[in-house]
Amino acid sequence: SLHRLIGSSRKMQTVFTLIENVGKVDTTVLITGESGTGKELVAEALHLESLRSDMPMVKVDCTAIPENLLESELFGHKKGSFTGADRDRQGRILQADGGTLFLDEIGDISSLMQLRLLRFLQERTFYPVGEDKPIKVDVRIIAATNADLKALVVAGSFREDLYYRLSVFPIALPPLRERREDIPLLADHFLQRRVAELGLSTSGFTPEAMDALSVFDWPGNVRELEN
Repeated sequence: SLHRLIGSSRKMQTVFTLIENVGKVDTTVLITGESGTGKELVAEALHLESLRSDMPMVKVDCTAIPENLLESELFGHKKGSFTGADRDRQGRILQADGGTLFLDEIGDISSLMQLRLLRFLQERTFYPVGEDKPIKVDVRIIAATNADLKALVVAGSFREDLYYRLSVFPIALPPLRERREDIPLLADHFLQRRVAELGLSTSGFTPEAMDALSVFDWPGNVRELEN
């Protein structure tokens, strides 16, 4: 295991090595992989392996925030800058100053947000909504997506310059069906944790049950196995 990640397969051991090596290097990382493969856990591990580990890690799910609010959520806003802005708001970027900003599902942001984020990555300064004075921060960016950003670039829906800014160091997570030897480890881990939470006891999985788990393709990956 590495922090909250579990896996003895060669592919996951390679991922662990990448995390340990790049975690200590203050560079932007792009984590790719199907939904449920553990991209957020990789981001957490990168932060914990970094020299910023005692500073905040701020997470932003780009799909969970309405498009018209994402700019304010990231960059903050000044009181009165738009209808409903009844007070100054500190954005997530400023909250992460000195630490790590994790942008999940980065492939789903609009072209306008792509441009604003590109400018921030280039200059490490930003303007809160309604503010004309720039703010400079020291933040490490880790982004994640289950989309094929290269294909989105070719299709014209994702900026090529932003893609290269984000993928300074890419980490690709394998789907669970490509690391089947990890299924028994993961299944036992989730079972023991759940049993402890419920105050129950168990002798574990029968061989037949484990065989069934091990041959299933798990389209939802580790999240589906846990559930």
